[in-house]
Formats: sequence, C-alpha cells, structure tokens
Amino acid sequence: MGAEYERQLSAFHSRLAQEGYVTAAFRLNELPFIQHDGYEDWYLVDDWRSLGELNDDAVDARSRASHDAVAELSSEGWGAVYRLLQGDAIPPHKARWMSKPAGESYTSFLGQLGAATVWQRQLVLGPAPEFCVSDGRSSRRQRV
Repeated sequence: MGAEYERQLSAFHSRLAQEGYVTAAFRLNELPFIQHDGYEDWYLVDDWRSLGELNDDAVDARSRASHDAVAELSSEGWGAVYRLLQGDAIPPHKARWMSKPAGESYTSFLGQLGAATVWQRQLVLGPAPEFCVSDGRSSRRQRV
C-alpha cells in the first residue's frame, strides 16, 4: 500500500489517541494467516461498551476525515476481538499467532506459554488464529 497509506493510517491512530484511546498499527512482512504482507491495527478497550464507543468515535465528526482517508486506501480487511488472558495490556511490538493443538486442554496449552503475554480470540471476523502471544521468541513487526 505504501507511504501514503501509512501516513493516513498514522494520522487516524493519532486522531484516536487525542480522544484518549490506546491504539497501534504495525507493518508485517507476512500476515499470520496468509503469505502476504499487510498491516495490523490494535485498539485496546476495557469492555464491549468501550468497543462500541470506539466504533462511534472513529467515524464521528472529529475523526471522519482521517477515518475516510485511510479507508479509501485500504484493500482487503479481516479482524477479530481478543481478550487479554495474562500479561500487560499494551500492543505488542513482537508477537506470534498460533492455535491450540487439537486435543490439548486449554490449561495445558496456556501453561506451556509461561509468563508470555497472551491474548485469546473472542470474536472472529476473518481467518485470525486463536491466540496472539508476545514473548522473546516472537517475530518483530515495524510500528507505523
């Protein structure tokens, strides 16, 4: 998508930050579910109500121009809602995406992740893996 997309994406995230939201956008060399480069956006909210407020604020009169500018440059999109299971509630600079092996209990799977920050998918809007794990073995992404 290039430099203009990244400029508009950064402006949109900056606009939301002015409203008090914690957000981040990353450029990935390879998306976690398809062998293609792309972008990953993070919007941290406390609960479902806050998610609705973010959605409304993203397209209200104050944010509409920055939202529309980046949306116009976007192509395909996927999404998911993740819940923080353990660790710090910050967008990770390093992450790996994974699914729990079939037949393995959640307790066993999560126990193997140790002290890593772990997010679990709660609502899926595309082909996203079930878990996002941030630890020393994670792949690095470039923040936009």
